[in-house]
Amino acid sequence: MNKLITEMMVRAEPKLVEGLSRFFKTGRGEYGYGDKFLGIKVPVTREVVKVCWRNIGFAEIEEALASEYHEIRLAALLVLIEIFSHAKKEKALQKSCVDLYLANTEHINNWDLVDLSCYKLLGVWLLERERTLLYHLARKGKSIWEQRIAIVTTMAFLKRGELDDTFAIADILLHHPHDLIHKAVGWLLREAGKQNKEALVAFLESRHKNMPRTMLRYAIEKFPQKERLKYLLSESSR
Repeated sequence: MNKLITEMMVRAEPKLVEGLSRFFKTGRGEYGYGDKFLGIKVPVTREVVKVCWRNIGFAEIEEALASEYHEIRLAALLVLIEIFSHAKKEKALQKSCVDLYLANTEHINNWDLVDLSCYKLLGVWLLERERTLLYHLARKGKSIWEQRIAIVTTMAFLKRGELDDTFAIADILLHHPHDLIHKAVGWLLREAGKQNKEALVAFLESRHKNMPRTMLRYAIEKFPQKERLKYLLSESSR
């Protein structure tokens, strides 16, 4: 019996399913098409994880990651992060967590699953390591979710004042066709700008006219209004 799945199933609230399904775009032709929900709010999922993560093994995590239910996949990711975070002196265990994560990216298939997991696990792991993997995911990722992992993972580097990878991966994804990538890239550019506005301005100088408008709006969100308008009123901005 998988304790994590069992604990999550008993917390299902069917009345919440319709709203969650709509919010995460599960209709035909939408990015979350086919995903299923139990109706469990994130704070409840976190409580389950807090109580039982120490007693969950990798086999159970992998089983939960393959669940048809969105919330169970999220719980599995949060358990993996707990194990990883508490294994600071056990690099072999941390590597096993990262390997399991990367082997299951097909199940990390919505923006919240990406954003709540990648930089806290993969990003922290790569802080002292080479980062070619992220460039591969950005260029050749099998899905928009792997490409989103590539850019959002750089949040861990930004928190340490390292901006280069964020700008470089943003450049790779600059003309990506999907809105969810536009939002993620814009968000990370904005965060980079909080660290070094001059660096963000320099990045935008030769790019803002050809950036997707959503990406640009996210990137300059913290600029003064007059400065934002200078970018937004540029005739070539899409």
